[in-house]
Amino acid sequence: MHKAYLILENGTIFEGKGFGAFGEAVGEIVFTTAMTGYLETLTDPSYYGQIVVQTFPLIGNYGVIPSDFESKRPHVRAYIVRDWCQEPSNFRCEGTLDAFLKQNEIVGLYGIDTRALTKIVRESGVMNGKIVTKGSAMSFSDLKSYTITGAVKNTTCEKEEIFSPDGEVKRRVVLYDLGAKRNICRELVKRGCEVTVVPAYTSAERTLELKPDGVMLSNGPGDPAENSEIIAEIAKLCDKKIPMFGICLGHQLLALSQGAKTEKLKYGHRGANQPAAQTATGKVYITSQNHGYAVINESLPDGARAAFVNANDGTCEGVDYDYMPAFSVQFHPEACGGPLDTAFLFDKFTDLIDSN
Repeated sequence: MHKAYLILENGTIFEGKGFGAFGEAVGEIVFTTAMTGYLETLTDPSYYGQIVVQTFPLIGNYGVIPSDFESKRPHVRAYIVRDWCQEPSNFRCEGTLDAFLKQNEIVGLYGIDTRALTKIVRESGVMNGKIVTKGSAMSFSDLKSYTITGAVKNTTCEKEEIFSPDGEVKRRVVLYDLGAKRNICRELVKRGCEVTVVPAYTSAERTLELKPDGVMLSNGPGDPAENSEIIAEIAKLCDKKIPMFGICLGHQLLALSQGAKTEKLKYGHRGANQPAAQTATGKVYITSQNHGYAVINESLPDGARAAFVNANDGTCEGVDYDYMPAFSVQFHPEACGGPLDTAFLFDKFTDLIDSN
């Protein structure tokens, strides 16, 4: 394997070895604390434009399993691990991580101190980084200028697609693909919903033509406030009082459509062990999360309240709306991979549809 280096925006340099695609990559450095689910991480559209660091040391041990993918292809800019397992062993394995990264032109880096790197990001906040190979000019010129733009535009689907349950169709749901994970659709279909997945920029008028019983707003990448066109269409749907459920980016866009504000977090919440406290009961759920922005609790409009808050930093993890049949959560109740503690929220959504 070839020598490779990670250059951070603050000037720190880590020396390691390259795997996956050969070349350079610039992106926003983020870390995830998940102990399993590296395939779901790689294929989660919410990581668009980012260089992902796995804090769990051994990655690749069960190889590549396409049926576990959360989208058709990876969306990360590059991938960093401590130890890369070169000989995976699993009865479902259909390939190696190295080959998968090469096939998708994703630069990989291993053999660096990921604990030290994570500490830097935790202390200093999210920053840009650049992976270069031995012999490359270690230029800092493109580090500070790099920004993630057009994230939803580059991860949403191109056309409508319908997914139906095997049995009776009990409800019809329109799922806005803002960079959706596949398991959201699976969870809805499992509950007897016929799901029409639509591109993120679908108009409210077109959605109403589909005559949905409910609308689902998916997860997705990037700065939520950048999506003013989508926010305006969500506001129109809210005026029609259609039952609505938002997850992650969908949660943020729903709040923005109602006049709330969002902010960028120091280093975000990413991993499968984030504690979300339910404000009504005080019960804490362990959740899977992947986001760098949060809704500001104090900015919520009258008639909207924080239903969940992060038990570590108090940031908004969910909103209930009293004046319309809608709610949202910042975490991932579909959690694949991750804890399934909050899967009941999909039942809450179907109950909301059935009662309206």
